[in-house]
Amino acid sequence: MTLAPLINVQTLMALPARRYRYLDASILLPGQEGDLEAAFHELAFPQADRFRINEICEKADSLPHMVPGAAVFAAFMTALGITRETGLVFYDQKGSIGACRAHWMASLFGHDAVHVLDGGLAAFILAGHRPDEAPEPAAPAPEFYRPRARYALLAGKGDVLAALDNPNALILDARSSARFHDEVPEPRPNTRGGHMPGASNLPYGDLLDGQGCLMRPEALLARLQGCGAGKRRVITSCGSGLTAATLTMALRVAGLAPGQLYDGSWAEWGSDPTTPIEAS
Repeated sequence: MTLAPLINVQTLMALPARRYRYLDASILLPGQEGDLEAAFHELAFPQADRFRINEICEKADSLPHMVPGAAVFAAFMTALGITRETGLVFYDQKGSIGACRAHWMASLFGHDAVHVLDGGLAAFILAGHRPDEAPEPAAPAPEFYRPRARYALLAGKGDVLAALDNPNALILDARSSARFHDEVPEPRPNTRGGHMPGASNLPYGDLLDGQGCLMRPEALLARLQGCGAGKRRVITSCGSGLTAATLTMALRVAGLAPGQLYDGSWAEWGSDPTTPIEAS
């Protein structure tokens, strides 16, 4: 079975038994509250594991959840008995913010059979299913995970600086309009407000329907093309590299190239006094 990056409840229910593993990538955004671990232990897909983005990261970096080196990612996957041939379904307890970030990370390290459940566990339950009705997961594999990094999917601050003067490059910022235009304070201390010069604002929430699922591909394509995607190489950005991955997923679902994700995002850019910013 060939699956798209984003799958719905019906597709998940039709998965071949013992071919896929379920990974809960739920994460809280700044200002959100909740006990993700308690929620996971209360309700999860069969034999699911947690994919803790705040732990599978470069811990020596002061910026939040920066992508780790290939060896760190491989060690985590090996510990779970996952190989690059194991099918993965990432999901959130609600929505897909963490799952989209996890999908981007897995893609970065060369995992091809990786998918996101649109709308997460909440959408699965809303469709009338219980988590234990999902297809049985794959058994753990006693092998080492062998990553194959695709760093073309990753952008650093230097790539963004180069893009500012490149008419063929487009920076898409997933933060709210109020943050983008410096109308409200940034949630992280010592971080300036505003946006990169020439960036386009596409709040990630504007790409979701009322149930936390992404809009239809044709609607996503229209929104993305309205910002200039399709004709220009895209770098997605947000507050700390989380919701930027939702824009990256939207590009994939719309049939466009995923471009690059700026991992440091505004947490890095806004805290660096040497980087240029605009507010209007």
